[in-house]
Amino acid sequence: MLQETVDEIAARLGASATLEDRSFQLLAYAAQSGDIDAVRQESILRRRATEEVRSYFEGYGIATARGPVRIPADADLRVLARVCVPLRHREVTYGYLWLLDDGTLGDDALASVAGLVSRAAAALAQEARRREDLGRYLRELFSSDAEERSSALARLDLRGPVAAIAVHGSPDRVAALWTLPRGILADPAVGAQDEPMVALLAPAGQAWELACRIQAMYATAAGVGDSRADPAQAWRSWREAVHALRVAARVPAFAPVATWSGLGIYRALARMSPVELRELAAETGILAGDPELARTVEGYLDRAGHVQKTAAALGVHRQTLYYRLAKAERLTGRDLADGEDRLLLHLGLKAARLL
Repeated sequence: MLQETVDEIAARLGASATLEDRSFQLLAYAAQSGDIDAVRQESILRRRATEEVRSYFEGYGIATARGPVRIPADADLRVLARVCVPLRHREVTYGYLWLLDDGTLGDDALASVAGLVSRAAAALAQEARRREDLGRYLRELFSSDAEERSSALARLDLRGPVAAIAVHGSPDRVAALWTLPRGILADPAVGAQDEPMVALLAPAGQAWELACRIQAMYATAAGVGDSRADPAQAWRSWREAVHALRVAARVPAFAPVATWSGLGIYRALARMSPVELRELAAETGILAGDPELARTVEGYLDRAGHVQKTAAALGVHRQTLYYRLAKAERLTGRDLADGEDRLLLHLGLKAARLL
């Protein structure tokens, strides 16, 4: 329907038209008519405007405008003059209609397509509500209560395999999740107040790509749970996704998107409570207050005690490494030649990262 509406608007006005959601992701575009600028070309090819272009256009107040906004050409950004028509429904902006303006788009011409603009805005609003209604069932589907999960499954038409995705994101920065492909459920307001999350459920084959896409939209971290053939087990994937998110947000090696299956030892540590992690991290003793020494010992243990590789990775001489390791043994009372001591220190250092 959106594509048909954009085509009709372009035909009536004789202008190049594109329709984007409120996060500047392309939803539909008409065939090119006349000149084309870099912004339109990139939007069509990449399906999304750059942050620079987005900031430039938003600077004209399009997000709150109640009618068409005329934007002049900008040679530096390679932007041709255009008209932005906010797609508003019941005082909410759901997207933007962009029209390249060669000087023929007067007020009367724009008024002639007002009905089509309203139709497009209503369609976006309807889709937003539908996605929002379905997304609410995710909280029940991911619940620890079997009855709630069963109730959600009865309302949702799900086919496996599926995988859950957790993304840090605040409800006041809700991206246009309803523009995601059909078959993907999203709820932008889960988690505690101090750690709000976006929850998603997607076909397993799309989960990684989708997590990267949503993570970029929120400019934060994301976690992906393992796939489940039976949607009734999606809640387990959600638990894994939350743990993976926790690691991605705190351990640089796994940022910005982590998968549960790729966490290694962090799969065990992520399941531990903050109290348990603090107790384990305390086993490293004074190392916790000496970042350089902690990094040295962790790097040494990460490389199974290989001195040459560790010294090269840290950019220090081997004698410097030996000195630091001996100092760490004195301060912690642990013997790095003892397997259990090495394991305890290694786990303690990893636990400290999750704190």
